[in-house]
Order: sequence, then structure tokens, then C-alpha cells
Amino acid sequence: MDNRPIGIMDSGVGGLTVACVLKEKYPNEKFIFIGDTARNPYGNKSPEEVTFFAEEMKAFLAGKQVKMIIAACNTITFSAVSYTHLRAHE
Repeated sequence: MDNRPIGIMDSGVGGLTVACVLKEKYPNEKFIFIGDTARNPYGNKSPEEVTFFAEEMKAFLAGKQVKMIIAACNTITFSAVSYTHLRAHE
């Protein structure tokens, strides 16, 4: 059994809703949440900026030895540059 936590990243605190649902569905899992409240909202940022921010959060979570990372931010999820770039590093 993989006891490493699951990482969740968001541009703010909205992703805490995702974290709560996941905690209900998977009560034996551990979670690490990072919300970038210092630079949100992401909607007015360029795809390159969103990519940079997402990479920073991804690196933070990877440093915590997470077994997977969930992007709970629509802007990260739907930004073509961010999505392609993040997936390339799986």
C-alpha cells in the first residue's frame, strides 16, 4: 500500500471543496493542499504565468513526496500551455 499523500493545488481556496470531497470518499488517504492566494485570481494571467505558478506548486508537492497531484484550479486545468507542460513531466 502506498502511504504517500495526495497533493492538491489551486490558485486559491476554492480547491478546498475538492479536498473535502476526496477526504470523504477516501478517508484513509492523506492530503497536502496548496492554494496560491498571494497571486490569485489566475484568470487574468497569461498562459505562461499560469504555467510558471503551476510548476512552482508542482515542485513543492513533489518535494513532499506525493503519489499524485490533482489540479483543482480550472485555469490551470484548461490552460493549454499549462496542461501540456505539466503532463509532459509525468
